Amino acid sequence: MSVLDLQRFVEAVDTVRVDGRVAVEEKLREAVERPGAVLAAVGEPEKAGIRTIFRSDKLTILNIVWAPHMVLQPHDHNMWAVIGLYTGREDNLIWRRTGEHVEASGGVSLSSGDVFGMDADGVHSVLNPISRLTGALHIYGGDFFAPGRHQWDPETLQQEPFDVDALRRSFAAAEKRFAAA
Repeated sequence: MSVLDLQRFVEAVDTVRVDGRVAVEEKLREAVERPGAVLAAVGEPEKAGIRTIFRSDKLTILNIVWAPHMVLQPHDHNMWAVIGLYTGREDNLIWRRTGEHVEASGGVSLSSGDVFGMDADGVHSVLNPISRLTGALHIYGGDFFAPGRHQWDPETLQQEPFDVDALRRSFAAAEKRFAAA
């Protein structure tokens, strides 16, 4: 079985990022169409969390592992984003901004080998709908961890500043529930 060379993958993505999201989607599609090669490179998911593969002010590549039935509230990125699954399932609910609130406007379900891209103004929430860990590579056209993003309260759908620490706590809580199950 082949193994995805993460260093070459990062270099290839960084090279095409200047051509925009669609070019990055194609590089990610080439990678996740061989999910076993990605698994061999990043390892079989063992616990929920976010692992940074590459980070700069122009590009962030993350390996995100979702706990079973984990839900992440609506949020934006303020940069284009591309998601590619290498194991499991990920459901994305797409939201439309209505002033300081959002309303649901569509969705997309991803399975291993699928790729989904969002423009810089996109808002989505994420659900792992299955009873096992889901792994995905997420690529962003900027620094994912930089300030200036937003999230929306899952109950009131009121906009608030994005809280990276709350995001980490959400993954830790989901992992704790998974480990206890």
